[in-house]
Amino acid sequence: MKNNLYDTIAAISTPAGEGGISVLRLSGENAFSLTEKVFSKDNSGIKKIDFQKTASHTIHFGYIFDNADITELIDEVLISVFKGPNSYTGENVVEISSHGGFYIAQKILSVLINTGARHAEPGEFTKRAFLNGRIDLSQAEAVADLIKAKTDSAHSSSIKQLEGALSEFAHKTRQEIINITSLVELELDFAEEGLEFVKADDIKAMITNLNSKLRRISESYIAGKVIRDGVNLVIAGKPNSGKSSLFNYLLNKNRAIVSSVAGTTRDYIEENIIINGVLFNLTDTAGLRSSDDEIESEGIRRSFSKIDEADMILYLTDSSEDEKFIEDDIANFENNFDKERSVLVFSKCDLKKVSSDKGTGVSLLNEETLENLKRLMSDKVKSAFIPFSKDEIVLTNIRHKFCLENVIRSLEEAITSVENKMSGEFISVDLRNALNHLGEITGEVTNDTILNNIFMNFCIGK
Repeated sequence: MKNNLYDTIAAISTPAGEGGISVLRLSGENAFSLTEKVFSKDNSGIKKIDFQKTASHTIHFGYIFDNADITELIDEVLISVFKGPNSYTGENVVEISSHGGFYIAQKILSVLINTGARHAEPGEFTKRAFLNGRIDLSQAEAVADLIKAKTDSAHSSSIKQLEGALSEFAHKTRQEIINITSLVELELDFAEEGLEFVKADDIKAMITNLNSKLRRISESYIAGKVIRDGVNLVIAGKPNSGKSSLFNYLLNKNRAIVSSVAGTTRDYIEENIIINGVLFNLTDTAGLRSSDDEIESEGIRRSFSKIDEADMILYLTDSSEDEKFIEDDIANFENNFDKERSVLVFSKCDLKKVSSDKGTGVSLLNEETLENLKRLMSDKVKSAFIPFSKDEIVLTNIRHKFCLENVIRSLEEAITSVENKMSGEFISVDLRNALNHLGEITGEVTNDTILNNIFMNFCIGK
């Protein structure tokens, strides 16, 4: 973002398309004066209003006109006034609620740009909130996650971070490192007198204890990724095992073609669904078998690629087949699929039940078996990927994980320095490196490249 951060920026904050209302947002020193030029309390364009004299957090009904021709009425609107620093960005902010529709919103935005505002860049409103001290960097990133949340758990995690849970942890951890650093450096000041304020073993124990807390949170990223992005679940099996039928049932729509002809599915199909609060990214794959058909073979190759990438796999074997087929298929499952992330499913169990405790039976004609399967899927995800309580901090952002890993690495170097009986100067350097990496989480230590990379992934108008 190379534009001047003192400019007054404007953007449409609601999605494109038709709707009840559209919301446009302005932020900056001239947000009020620019709005005054195109707004009137009456449809004649005569009754102007001085927003500087109105109370903050108030709403005003009126009309927007084309600044080039004050007689050209564009729409009747509501103007919401927020005076800095008590606004989202910390600056003067105006939000214009107009009738929904692409043309009206674009017309009003064009008028504001022609009057002196400039187009906001992606995430620039939130970036200004960060730069003006309204929120820290981890809270700013939580805003983007909150907008993209698809499940209750993703929403709760984003809200927790937005409210400052991660920031508070980072600040407490920072203070602990500062306290340890102070002890080390205090001893340096009195080194010539031979005074010992704290034993080396105690310093090591303090750093080790802190590092164990950081590792616990760093390891939560796997759970956080599942919470935010969902579980990549692949439905696999041989041709005609019922993969596409189960896929369609879970989606509650006929998304995949179902046929008794083997090899109907030539490529993988992907859809999203929420089951018991867990977001599953479902993939229906081509039947796994040897084939001379060039197109089917490519589909099978892609299926194996998706299986390798999957977080979880439902492997279907047809209960209606003969015992030799089923035994061979179970052996194939056990030899080629990771049991930690795979579930063996005996499909079509209404035709014939398989006497095996190695998998679960399912029939599209038996609702209870289908509900049992869905419960098994969500329970397996929660136990394997989300072994954290609601009160614990769970990382959902890879940047935060990298920052914490760097903190942990610096603290490990400090422990090594203590064990090697090195001078406190070396230990202090390691601890201060840890502080710098920790500051990157909240934005206390950062640079423009990192900031621009973070906010460019936001939507325009936020």
